[in-house]
Amino acid sequence: MLKVSKAALVEYGLSLPPLALVFDFNPKTLSRTRTIQLRTGNAPGTRGGYDFFLPTETPRVSQGVTVQPETFSIDILIDATDRLMEGGMAETVGIEPELAALRSMLEPKSQGPGGLQMLSSLGLGGSRAFQRDESASVLLFVWGTHILPVFLTSVRVEENAHLPSLVPYRANVSLTMQVIEGNNPFFKTEKVRQVAMAALNTGNAIATAIGGGF
Repeated sequence: MLKVSKAALVEYGLSLPPLALVFDFNPKTLSRTRTIQLRTGNAPGTRGGYDFFLPTETPRVSQGVTVQPETFSIDILIDATDRLMEGGMAETVGIEPELAALRSMLEPKSQGPGGLQMLSSLGLGGSRAFQRDESASVLLFVWGTHILPVFLTSVRVEENAHLPSLVPYRANVSLTMQVIEGNNPFFKTEKVRQVAMAALNTGNAIATAIGGGF
C-alpha cells in the first residue's frame, strides 16, 4: 500500500486571516515543469541556436534563450469523511474552511497597518483586483524536506460528495504553482540541494561507467 505523507501551503507574511492548508499528499501526483524560450534569428547558423565548434563557444549558442520559472501541478483530495464520523464542526462546515483558504490564497491583498496584509474584499484597496496597492500572496509549498516559495496560479475544485445541506465534504483539487526564483533563502537552499544532487549523480555515473568497462 502506498504511504501518503503530508504537505502544506502556508502564506509567507503577516496576513488577516492567516492562510495555511495542510493536506495528504501522494508524491506520485507531483508534476514539475521547466521550459526555455528560444528567440534565435533566421540567419544561417541560427536555426535552433547559433553555430559552434569548441566547448568555449557554447555560451554564444544560447543567445536569445530565456529560462522560464519552474511550475508545479499537483492533484490532492480534501476529504472530511473521517472527521464526520468523529462528529464536531465537520458535520456543519464539511471542507468549506479548506476551500475558503485556497480561494483566499488567490485573492489580492492590501497592506494595512504594521505591514499586515488583508484581503482586498474586506474593504481595503481598490475595486479591481491587483491594483497598484495590492499584491498576490507569496506562499511556501512544503513537502518532504523541500520548502519552495510559490505563487498559486490556478485552483480547480471538483466537489464530489455533499452533506444534506449541500455543503461539500469531499473534493478533488488541482493546484498549479509557479516558483518564485531569486535570492530568497528558500529558493537558494533548493538550488544548493540541486547542485549537490547533480554532483552526486555525476559521480555515480562515472563510477558506473568505470565499473562497466566503458
